Amino acid sequence: MAGYFQSVESSPFEAKADVSINGQSIPADAWNEQVALLANQLVGVGVLAVDATPSVKTAIAVLAGMTCGVPVVPLSPDAGPRERDHVLGDCGADALLKDGNVSPLRSSSGRAPTSALILYTSGTTGPPKGVPISTGSIIACIDGLADAWGWTADDTLVHGLPLHHVHGLVLGVLGPLLVGSRLVHTGRPTAEAYAAAHGSLYFGVPTVWGRVAATPSAARALRSARLLVSGSAALPRTVFADLLDLAGQAPVERYGMTETLITVSARADEPRVQGTVGRAISGVRTRLVGEDGASAPSDGESLGELQVEGPGVFGGYLNRPDATAAAFTPDGWFRTGDIARIDAGGLHRLVGRASTDLIKTGGYRVGAGEVEDALLSHPAVAEAAVVGLADDDLGQCIVAFVVASDCTEADLIEHVATELSWHKRPRHVRFVEALPRNAMGKVEKARLE
Repeated sequence: MAGYFQSVESSPFEAKADVSINGQSIPADAWNEQVALLANQLVGVGVLAVDATPSVKTAIAVLAGMTCGVPVVPLSPDAGPRERDHVLGDCGADALLKDGNVSPLRSSSGRAPTSALILYTSGTTGPPKGVPISTGSIIACIDGLADAWGWTADDTLVHGLPLHHVHGLVLGVLGPLLVGSRLVHTGRPTAEAYAAAHGSLYFGVPTVWGRVAATPSAARALRSARLLVSGSAALPRTVFADLLDLAGQAPVERYGMTETLITVSARADEPRVQGTVGRAISGVRTRLVGEDGASAPSDGESLGELQVEGPGVFGGYLNRPDATAAAFTPDGWFRTGDIARIDAGGLHRLVGRASTDLIKTGGYRVGAGEVEDALLSHPAVAEAAVVGLADDDLGQCIVAFVVASDCTEADLIEHVATELSWHKRPRHVRFVEALPRNAMGKVEKARLE
């Protein structure tokens, strides 16, 4: 399916309500006029790279490119020169929009990929890979989430997420435009900004929700909100409990990847279950596959790699047929690389990445996520990340990196041993001042050693 539209009038992403980004508000009519004006200037461009600052100009540029059929590549504002040069060269961008100005980069090859967006995602090895995303995939994803969250034109969505990721851009900008709801982007996602926005629907990553929960006045200000949504990483148990107490509700959690958009989510009309990310959204199918290649049962206990199939799944990496072939099963399901459990009712519980979060120790398989959750339930622990490091005796040794005060290594090992099975306890605890995180708040475990 072609991932673009030929005119503003035919685009489902036309603004129907006011948009406010980083303090700049613009009425819907003026927004649509600016999109149309820029779209006319982009005719003839093959691929447009956009310096994705949190601004009205960034959002309008994305919509303008989509409107006139130009694939848009959002660039992280803090990307280093090596990453930036790789992305610009790999996607074949022939124009760059920065600070509202379009500058040519090279002559168009005329062979632009058929997609609305090209988002770049980093793997465990090698440079970032381009993920072409079609308009059809975006619409299917947003429709599924609108159903799960009761998201309508009556909502005011508030968030302060980066505009070069699925969470902040696809869900956070294209979502409200498609649904017709008002958008308030706070610029920086501070607790104070969230509290002052008076929204009905809020998006955040666990780091943001942790800051909100740590600011009781801000958390209480969200009691009037209809729904809080958390994603991009697991929400700590303590943050879940604190928001339930202070804001009157815990966030619903959802799961997805750049390659699949959002595939699984908790519903607004069902009780929150801490540690789960809900069920497959409309149109999506999921399954678990064990290490032996056989299907793992949905019994709430069995672990397996989560594989997904649905309208939001991309068709393959840009210029990477090898990576594309490795990412899909012979029968066409996408291998997420994430380890999960699914219960009989379809509730998904993520354990972690197969490459870093499934620890094989002393003949047992231990999910790093459940050990991290146990550590975070200790009152002295603010942050925790668990990895498996090579060990001559156990194969892998469970090692915890924590940000904590007024506790000892023995305290935390004993705490986990009483919360979980004895073999799941960390053998070592390393105290650090902070955990290394990327722009979306995910811990970069490759940097822990």
